[in-house]
Amino acid sequence: MADPPGGEPAAYQPQVAAQSSYLTIRGLRYHLREWRTGTQDTAGAAAVGGSASAASSADSSAPLLVMLHGWMDVSASFQFVVDALERRWRVVAPDWRGFGLSEGAPGREWSVDGYAFADYFGDLDALLEQLSPDAPVRLVAHSMGGNIAMLYAGMRPGRVAGLVNLEGFGMPATDPAKAVERYRRWLDELREPVRLRPYATLEDVAARLMRNNPRLPRAKAQFLAAHWARPLRPGEPTVSGQTEADAPSGYVLRADPAHKRVNPVPYRVDEALSCWAAATAPVLWVTATERSAFHRFTQTEEYRRRLTAIARLNEVEVAEAGHMLHHDQPERLARLIEDFFQ
Repeated sequence: MADPPGGEPAAYQPQVAAQSSYLTIRGLRYHLREWRTGTQDTAGAAAVGGSASAASSADSSAPLLVMLHGWMDVSASFQFVVDALERRWRVVAPDWRGFGLSEGAPGREWSVDGYAFADYFGDLDALLEQLSPDAPVRLVAHSMGGNIAMLYAGMRPGRVAGLVNLEGFGMPATDPAKAVERYRRWLDELREPVRLRPYATLEDVAARLMRNNPRLPRAKAQFLAAHWARPLRPGEPTVSGQTEADAPSGYVLRADPAHKRVNPVPYRVDEALSCWAAATAPVLWVTATERSAFHRFTQTEEYRRRLTAIARLNEVEVAEAGHMLHHDQPERLARLIEDFFQ
């Protein structure tokens, strides 16, 4: 998408309005973003933390589709895919704990020290119980969200009707002999506060997103920046050790800095595969054709061996896309999602 001549492009304008709401999930104030597709309301999405009328006025019988974002991401990241959906859906996407507008701990914006991966399973289980207590749910999940959903699908096979897994392909095995090094590193990191890098403007946030993903058009980057970042607060420390009072006002990502700490618990492949093997729902395993160092593990025989644990597996590659394929090819993903859940 080329910038129009004579000036900067406007931020991406959503085609389907979003509504923000909150639920109490295991004592946390959890933020949900909800869209109703297949309606005539294209007035645009609500502001961050605001609300819109589309969800309340749409047909309540629309099937539920739950979308789960990845690490250092937010629920608004799915806006482009939602806009490309053609059928009627009630789409709900949470901000995981400590990301976006969700609390990191009960009554606190952030956690005290860090996040246990198992808590995501508990959060998802409680969320689905509130959203759909009597019927299994269709899930679309990206990266970390895909890893969570794959494991959960084995833990609670009766709660998952189907899963579109976007590059949530697990992690390389960790060496048990190096466990002590990880625990030592974690203990050392607890002694020092973790801070996220500040940005002078939202345009700087958008520029970083485009550097991370050269396929991302500026208009979409500007839309995402407004949801990924928030203004620095008075007295808030920055990564440089300065406070907002000492430095020019700016922005910081909507994420708990503790997410940057090393996870002290090693990734146990056998445990993960036992969950994958217990899943009974069909899985659409979606990967991008453009590889990076992040994808190196997916080129190994070990990776292919792991996939044999999934009983009902369908694989598809999306061309001209990288890891953030829901940004790169939202129309293609929307067709895959709707065909899979037909």
